[in-house]
Amino acid sequence: MNKVYPDAASALAGIVHDGQTIAVGGFGLCGIPEALIGALRDSGVTGLTAISNNAGVDGFGLGQLLTTRQIKKMIASYVGENKEFARQYLAGELELEFTPQGTLAEKLRAGGAGIPAFFTKTGVGTIVADGKEIREFDGEQYVMEHSLVADVSLVKAYMADRAGNLVYRKTARNFNPNVAMAGKITIVEVEKLVEVGEIDPDQVHTPSIFVHRIVVNANPEKRIEQRTVRAEA
Repeated sequence: MNKVYPDAASALAGIVHDGQTIAVGGFGLCGIPEALIGALRDSGVTGLTAISNNAGVDGFGLGQLLTTRQIKKMIASYVGENKEFARQYLAGELELEFTPQGTLAEKLRAGGAGIPAFFTKTGVGTIVADGKEIREFDGEQYVMEHSLVADVSLVKAYMADRAGNLVYRKTARNFNPNVAMAGKITIVEVEKLVEVGEIDPDQVHTPSIFVHRIVVNANPEKRIEQRTVRAEA
């Protein structure tokens, strides 16, 4: 089975459609599948529900799909770097399911593991728990959260072999492994492609069974979300 596609557009072809739920890996602007997001924008699909830690920044990352109004709902934990995200939400133009960051990660992991729901202390006594089941365990209250499964997951990894075994680098390992597991179809953008057997099995972060398509983007832009420099001494 050949999982390698020549470019991001062909990797998405026949997979993405209007109204789907799309999970996207990354932490801020670190470890986002830049080429796949661009191809998703260019595909013109609309009415998307996007699951992601955040929505990029204005004009980059998922922020591009907010500008083009392709996203109708965000399931996210952070909106602070995207003015258009905030504007659309406050204007009632965008649905938002605010989710605590750890809960979001676990909802994706659980979805990928086939666990339909779980209980957590996070959010008990706040609006996060409104309308949800509360149960007591060992004298403590917990809120039930449903897991997340996406129609399509877009993932960024540093390296893959042709079978789809993945290796992430540093902060890019936040969310991407869980997003990879949670997708019914998972498409991965990598900087480096190697032959099967070249990755030490002990170094594999996501096994190939979760990966359906691969595209190489050897030179991603890798923008810095907030550039901070120290003053000269």
